[in-house]
Amino acid sequence: MSQPLIRLDGLTKTYQTGELATTVLHGVSLDIDEGEFVAIMGTSGSGKSTLMHLLGCLDKPTTGRYCFAGEDIAELDRDALASLRRRTFGFIFQSYHLIPSATAMENVEVPAIYAGLSRNVRHARAEQLLTDLGLGDRLGNRPSQLSGGQQQRVSVARALMNDARVILADEPTGALDSQSGKDVLALLSELHQRGKTVVVITHDREVASHADRLIEIRDGRIVHDSGKPERPLSGSDAATGFAADDIKTERRAALADTGEAVRMALRALQANLFRTVLTLLGIVIGVASVVVMLAVGNGARQEVLDRISSLGTNLLLVRPGAPNTRRSVDGQTNTLMPADAELAAQLDNVMSAVPEMNGRATLRAGNNDYQTQITATSPELPAARDWGVASGVFLNAEDNQRYAAVAVLGHTVAENLFGDSANPLGEYVLINNVPFQVIGIMAEKGAAPWGSDQDDVVFVPLNTGSLRLIGQRHLNSITVMIDDLSQAELTQEAVRQVILQSHGGVEDFQIRNMASLLDNIAETQNTFTMLLGSIAAISLLVGGIGVMNIMLVNVTERTREIGIRMATGARTRHILQQFIVEALVVSAIGGVLGVLVGLGFAAALQALGTAIQFTPGPVLLAFGCAFATGLIFGYMPAHKAAHLDPVVALSAD
Repeated sequence: MSQPLIRLDGLTKTYQTGELATTVLHGVSLDIDEGEFVAIMGTSGSGKSTLMHLLGCLDKPTTGRYCFAGEDIAELDRDALASLRRRTFGFIFQSYHLIPSATAMENVEVPAIYAGLSRNVRHARAEQLLTDLGLGDRLGNRPSQLSGGQQQRVSVARALMNDARVILADEPTGALDSQSGKDVLALLSELHQRGKTVVVITHDREVASHADRLIEIRDGRIVHDSGKPERPLSGSDAATGFAADDIKTERRAALADTGEAVRMALRALQANLFRTVLTLLGIVIGVASVVVMLAVGNGARQEVLDRISSLGTNLLLVRPGAPNTRRSVDGQTNTLMPADAELAAQLDNVMSAVPEMNGRATLRAGNNDYQTQITATSPELPAARDWGVASGVFLNAEDNQRYAAVAVLGHTVAENLFGDSANPLGEYVLINNVPFQVIGIMAEKGAAPWGSDQDDVVFVPLNTGSLRLIGQRHLNSITVMIDDLSQAELTQEAVRQVILQSHGGVEDFQIRNMASLLDNIAETQNTFTMLLGSIAAISLLVGGIGVMNIMLVNVTERTREIGIRMATGARTRHILQQFIVEALVVSAIGGVLGVLVGLGFAAALQALGTAIQFTPGPVLLAFGCAFATGLIFGYMPAHKAAHLDPVVALSAD
């Protein structure tokens, strides 16, 4: 004799609640051949539903042995059991167990999704099954829009989706009216005639009478078995065809495709739209904060760097006073002399050495008085400072040699003395009551990195300023313009040595490399930007915790749905993927909205005058962090969902 399709040998099932152990099945032994129509009948609490869960591999026995087609079920892991359920069993539950947020067609398609069938094949088969069951006009209806009989027919169609070899029906007529119950029983008989193995769990003897074999169970023990029919129908056809195709496609897909997982995620999130929006809000605020903070930080950094760069980066700034001190070793600051600039200008790689002598003075033009800074300097200053003349000319060597009383006005000074409309070229201004002729107006420079107005200045020849205005010989600074930046450090040391020798070996001056200063400031600004980004990232972290909370709530609320998916063949990775994808979808949508909101807010700040720098880096960083947040915080709820016990999940409220 051939081996039975199902063989149970001494099965027991004990539930442990704390220290209390309850045994539901006591040594059940049973053989069911392929093609049989079996009714397992018993009263409530007799153990018949537990027996069905064991037969359908939704649960495992405490002791005993269950073999299906000669294979010991105890040797199969969670995923192998899921694969067996998907290929072999079709469940018809008393409570229908339909996914509330899915349409009739989508509910029927669930087993085929996990079998890896293409979307078009699934649609065609689901539509055909529902049409055959009289629901061709209800394909897009959700369970709440269907009657009990219609929901049960959807459940039947789902059981047939993967052409299951074994149909397990738990009280299939218990929640139906008499006519709907007759229709379902007629359908089960038809499935039996087509070669399916049908097992009906019922407490109704009339329902059990439709079966060819009646097994009665009481208090967890089989008390009566009418025996196998003489010639059970062969179910060989049921084991081939569509199921074989399922095995092939299973090798190609873990969850049909990622697009299907995304569609299921969107449908699940849409079912609780308000809660989803609140979760999105946390991600949006976090991402927008990161985008805005980094844009502001980068903008401020670039503004400072631009201002410093406008002074020139190929410069060495020599100032009086010993290094790392505010004053020189002898307590004076008059340590730099014009001769030091002349010595520095003769060195290799030095294009020019510009001496500067500063003071304050009051200017008068007509009836206007204005106090400003006087800088006595050499003709090389415009080149060293990269600062051109807007009109007229700058000072020349002859002006310095003949102590000429000529002046070049900064934009701010010219505006305050002569207004916007007047042309000051050729006019005379009194500087400390000494008349100076205006020969040029400097181009507008703007604010310095330290905040002062660079245009609030008057330039005069070095000798003229020293003798007639400032009354000193020592310099406030020497600006050395170098040619090759790669030789900056060597040139800086050469300048140091020549001035040191001129000062008798006393280092009463200090040299600052503007390129090094730019690097230091850039590093400081980068730290500041990272600080802003870190503060904003806290908002993103809070949003991520919100994602985790919502996913934990989803798992709790959708425990039965998880059980349905497991019963229809979802593996651990399928459930894990589904909930991770849902978390990623929330994070991705929130990330996109957050980027748009952040860019819009940053643009508004820019319009109001705040320095903003838009770069792809912060945008990609913010979106990437949102995506990573969804993955990290979504994993724990997804892991919890994926490792639920199918039978426990199905019984959840």
